[in-house]
Amino acid sequence: MNTDLVTYYRDRAAEYEQVFAKSERRRDLARLKAILQDIFRDKHLLEIACGTGYWTERIAQTAGSILATDINQTVLDLAAGKNYPKINAAFRLEDVLQHPDDDQQFEGLFGGFIWSHILQEQLNTFLANAARRVLPGGVLVFVDNRFVAGNSLPVSHTDAAGNTWQTRYLEDGSEHLVLKNFPTQAFLLEKLEGVAGVEQVDFFELEYYWMAVGRMG
Repeated sequence: MNTDLVTYYRDRAAEYEQVFAKSERRRDLARLKAILQDIFRDKHLLEIACGTGYWTERIAQTAGSILATDINQTVLDLAAGKNYPKINAAFRLEDVLQHPDDDQQFEGLFGGFIWSHILQEQLNTFLANAARRVLPGGVLVFVDNRFVAGNSLPVSHTDAAGNTWQTRYLEDGSEHLVLKNFPTQAFLLEKLEGVAGVEQVDFFELEYYWMAVGRMG
């Protein structure tokens, strides 16, 4: 069984966006798209862990510009091949847990479905690094899955730190143990409100997803 997250998403790249085709999630996805396009309208932003560019393509419709990054070149190539009529999207290989090569700051940062893949013990460092890349007055935005019984894959393993994993299978039959944490609203607010520079946190809970918006002072 594979336990490496980078390998999993590399091998899943071609089938990844099937998750957004689930009919019961369409209403939530439409609402998220509208909120994100409004939040990032005309802003110059950084997207971390952009994956195959599903959200990059949608946010770029209203953003001033977007630098989309990921640790995986396979998914970056797919993201770069999407339709960007404003020609305002650029792509770069980057690890969210490493300090970037430059000190560039942005008016907004978006992390879609990355929070759940960060170990609990690495969250403080991850959030501090993310916040340092946002200008004063900017926004720090995260979106991820809620655990919905009967719809979400069951948790198959929990460690001593409270991290949870799901057992997943790809179309090629390969088996993967994937880190997937499902934080409570209280935990999310505690973590974001404790980040240096974050002045206010707004939380949105949909049926299948949550969104947290940290506003920088």
